[in-house]
Amino acid sequence: MREGGVYRQADDYDRRMPPYDPSAFPPFAVTVDLVVLTVRRHALCALVVRRGEPPFQGHWALPGGFVRDDEDLTEAAARELAEETGLRAHDPGVPAQDNGAHLEQLATYGDPKRDPRMRVVSVAHLALAPDLPAPRAGGDAHSARWAPVESLMDHPGGGEREGEQAAPLAFDHAQILADGVERARSKIEYSSLATAFCPPEFTVGELRRVYEAVWGVALDPRNFHRKVTGTPGFLVPTGGTTTRQGGRPAQLFRAGGATLLNPPMLRPEV
Repeated sequence: MREGGVYRQADDYDRRMPPYDPSAFPPFAVTVDLVVLTVRRHALCALVVRRGEPPFQGHWALPGGFVRDDEDLTEAAARELAEETGLRAHDPGVPAQDNGAHLEQLATYGDPKRDPRMRVVSVAHLALAPDLPAPRAGGDAHSARWAPVESLMDHPGGGEREGEQAAPLAFDHAQILADGVERARSKIEYSSLATAFCPPEFTVGELRRVYEAVWGVALDPRNFHRKVTGTPGFLVPTGGTTTRQGGRPAQLFRAGGATLLNPPMLRPEV
């Protein structure tokens, strides 16, 4: 086709296609689901909510919800995080501070049968934060609680308490949870992400217990101290000490500017 002396290839716009009709396509929705992890009582825990409405009414599930018309995916995830935990999200490249949380996109899940209501694609996000208080239920959630990750993954029924009937996590949330936990376990090997589980000032011992909780292994205290204090940009001394762990005063550190660790903190083989 020639236009003003310039040749161009014909495309769909030249075929006078009929106007776009949304009703000609099946319903389609986008949600965000959150894998919210924290360390409580030296155990890696995930936030789960008991659904108060169908589908999967009464089942435990990861927190999340539908993306609104006026927000992008990151905004939707940050809103859900604030509604479920009261936390605001920090930039992924900045360690969490001042009652904030590290938030990053995890993966997209789009099995046509993952939601019985309609075709729903979920963009899951991973959120990490220091020891968090008891959660509050919001939205269509009947109740909410922290459950040890090991109980959720070994018995994927929400880690029910004794006497409660086991039921699988709603939707495909067992897979999303497993993917989020593995992301956290692998990422703290080569990044400073483990500090997102710590308060703004922490001891090497407190950081070690984060690694032990996330990896599910015991680490040698002396070797760990040597590695983390010898990794450039990982930790910065604050000049203060604390006795909150008992015993002699322990030196306080804060997260350094490094986002990638060289050498990495390799996960012990179990």
